[in-house]
Amino acid sequence: MFPEQVSTANVLSAFIYVVSAVSVVLVLIGLGLVDAGLVRKENVLHCWVQKITTCMIGGLATFFVGDAIWQWQFYTAFGSPHPLEQAFADWWLGSAPMNTPAIAQDPKLVPGADTQQVFSVFFVTFAMATVALIHSGTVERIRSAPLYVMALAIGLIFCPLAAFLTWGPLSPLTNRGLHDFEGAVALYVFTGTWTLVTAWRMGPRAGVFAADPEGIQPHPSSYGNIASGALFVFMAIPLIALGSTWITPGKSVYGITMAQTGIGIVLKNVFCALLGGGVSGAFLATRLREPVWVFFGPIAGAVMTGTIFDVASSLESLTFGVIGPILAVMVSRLLVTMRIDEPKVAPLAFGPGIAGSLAGGFIHWGTATGGFPDLAAPYVVGHAHISPFLQLVGISVVVLLAAVPAYALCRMFELTSGLRISRECERVGMDATYWDRKE
Repeated sequence: MFPEQVSTANVLSAFIYVVSAVSVVLVLIGLGLVDAGLVRKENVLHCWVQKITTCMIGGLATFFVGDAIWQWQFYTAFGSPHPLEQAFADWWLGSAPMNTPAIAQDPKLVPGADTQQVFSVFFVTFAMATVALIHSGTVERIRSAPLYVMALAIGLIFCPLAAFLTWGPLSPLTNRGLHDFEGAVALYVFTGTWTLVTAWRMGPRAGVFAADPEGIQPHPSSYGNIASGALFVFMAIPLIALGSTWITPGKSVYGITMAQTGIGIVLKNVFCALLGGGVSGAFLATRLREPVWVFFGPIAGAVMTGTIFDVASSLESLTFGVIGPILAVMVSRLLVTMRIDEPKVAPLAFGPGIAGSLAGGFIHWGTATGGFPDLAAPYVVGHAHISPFLQLVGISVVVLLAAVPAYALCRMFELTSGLRISRECERVGMDATYWDRKE
């Protein structure tokens, strides 16, 4: 037995990731409420069915090997002879480290076993949020089979691979100068790209950009649900941010990329961004007479600031938060002119998501990042330095990682069973078509 594995410090560290993992579930609830509020009343039931099923498939797929793919960066840095194979052997769902109580694991072989096991769950919820956002960008149009296949592929391969490349203290791009505290590149840019490609291939919903011959017109079924869902996300974001930290009780607090920070700094910056985005969104909603920006404003502010929550100042976070909704509106308007019906996820990714990452790279150019404690060169803590060039490289890599498989899967279903629901299904509603439920 190894009682040091369940010391107060180790239990506290594990509990922080427990809170963060559960908080991502609050995001899933929030996204479900937002989507159910935005769709036509004839599609509410099926919207929930697709959302929950998509999350289950994506999360389960990631549980099998997702954590192992992400752990690959550590095995490489620590000099394992066969890093990828060893990471799979140690951290797939059926491995000994994943199934042995912490107190029975030698800390020299598996340090902080409880924390590592809990973090694997946090990583699973991260993947669930990814596929939930992709569903949000495709509601009321996509057939279930293509959506579920996409969720499987994303959870099994592409979401873990995006995180491996761009998120973590020893990821290949982090150790060249990429900085992404809350996974804004790995999450928002990835999901925004995937949904943009899929929305483009499916075409707009009937009645969005032109009058439909049969009078079909998308319209929100419940603004109350939208507001409630946005508040769930608002509540979860600060807690999720804690999961992007490395906390060593009695020693230090780092961000996920090993940039020096503090819990208070992170929490303060998150709220500055949320509140700045909330005020900015409310102003835009009033001027544009579009109430959804009241609800989406805080989220846009948080997305804008997500890459630098750990290194930003209060005023930087507030400024980024205020700018975030403005950029989201601009991208939303651009997509309308391009007749691409994706008003939720892509505007966040290609507006505040990308702009915030690039701006953070310029403002914090030269800040130390990357590496890991007790490792020698080239992995000494702080050996890399933030640069806007690496921010751009990270964004470009993730855009390609999402766009290519998204397009390939869309084309595969277009040429076989179909990507989009039928015209009749769209007319009568998905609830009536799939579940014999009519309002």
